[in-house]
Amino acid sequence: MRVLMFGWEFPPHISGGLGTACYGLTKGLHSVGVHDILFVVPKAYGDEDTSNVNIIDAGEIVVSDKIIDYSSFFQKMKFIEVGSALRPYSSPEEYMKMSEEIREKSKYLIQSTFSGKLKFSGGYGQDLFQEIANYAVIASIIAYKNRFDVIHAHDWLAYPAGIAAKLVSGKPLVVHVHATDFDRSGGNVNPGVYDIEKAGMEAADKVIAVSNLTRNIIIEKYGINPDKVLTVHNAVEPLATGGLQKMERSIDGKIVTFLGRVTLQKGPEYFIEAANLVLQKMKNVRFVMAGSGDMLHRMIWRVASLKIGDRFHFTGFLKGDDVHNMFSLSDVYVMPSISEPFGISPLEAMQSNVPVIISRQSGVSEILHHAIKVDFWDTHAMADAIYGILKYDGLPSMFKKHARVEVDNLKWEHAAEKVKEIYQSLLN
Repeated sequence: MRVLMFGWEFPPHISGGLGTACYGLTKGLHSVGVHDILFVVPKAYGDEDTSNVNIIDAGEIVVSDKIIDYSSFFQKMKFIEVGSALRPYSSPEEYMKMSEEIREKSKYLIQSTFSGKLKFSGGYGQDLFQEIANYAVIASIIAYKNRFDVIHAHDWLAYPAGIAAKLVSGKPLVVHVHATDFDRSGGNVNPGVYDIEKAGMEAADKVIAVSNLTRNIIIEKYGINPDKVLTVHNAVEPLATGGLQKMERSIDGKIVTFLGRVTLQKGPEYFIEAANLVLQKMKNVRFVMAGSGDMLHRMIWRVASLKIGDRFHFTGFLKGDDVHNMFSLSDVYVMPSISEPFGISPLEAMQSNVPVIISRQSGVSEILHHAIKVDFWDTHAMADAIYGILKYDGLPSMFKKHARVEVDNLKWEHAAEKVKEIYQSLLN
């Protein structure tokens, strides 16, 4: 079985959980017998782990107007002809500002007689929609020139590419929904993103949701037939033999950590309000917000206004070993997400023997038993949970004992087995 897979990022070059999930799933697929995966990214850097996949750099594919009839191709792909500078994790305020700017500019369109290579930033810049459209053109060429059995597109950025490959090849398409714009925007959905998401789900032969929470959104908000929407929960990469080395602290006291994008979806403001409540009861504790995003400056101002800056730290974006080092220093990990399709970071924290507090509005809460679950908006319950873990030794001991066993059983090969079954059902 040969899989043509499209994704926007692949480790070590990642901006969030999407690339991590793609990496884990491809490793899992390789372990269960799916050894031939062509993984297409907009931009490859040369240092990706290719032991389980063949990386294709979209920016190195030569476009020739003799290969495909662009005019008829774009008639079928109208939904990607969107002029927008929107970034995937923009706040509602940023979206309104960008919308005003967009009205004054002409739409971006692929030239119908272009030959050569298309350039990709590989990120989430102001020309994101243009790059998505370009990526779809490259996908059609790759599909035209390669042999494969099934197409797998990860998240909305890659759906047009998946559709393009299906149009050219006639092969079955699986779209993998790691998040929807209802999650990212808090309900202030961008029509351009929604159209791409809906078109991808409708064109797909099967839709994979990372949680039942996400599956329900797909069915209710996008009107997709429930029969073709299947849930496959994410997993976590096992730690290297011997585990992680415990970092030495340069400060006294306990450490409570938030690690994720500092955006509306992740609920950083609720973490800060809970921190303020805890600090009213105990002083020998520090709070860390590790991550970057459009709400970062607002969160810094909120910490300053509460006058807790001497007990609150902002690290910026962390990845790789820095993430593991942060968990190694932590006594509690908190994920107060407003709408979290899954959430891999609590699993990584549990691997490091860190007790976790997660919102009930997260997909990972469906499969975790040894974690404290609170509503994201209930900052008093969140503060009580943090205080309890820090104050009473029995609680963290119990969580460390049972949670590590639980998370060690959440393996990517188990998720991959389910994905492989989906592939085989389509081929049969």
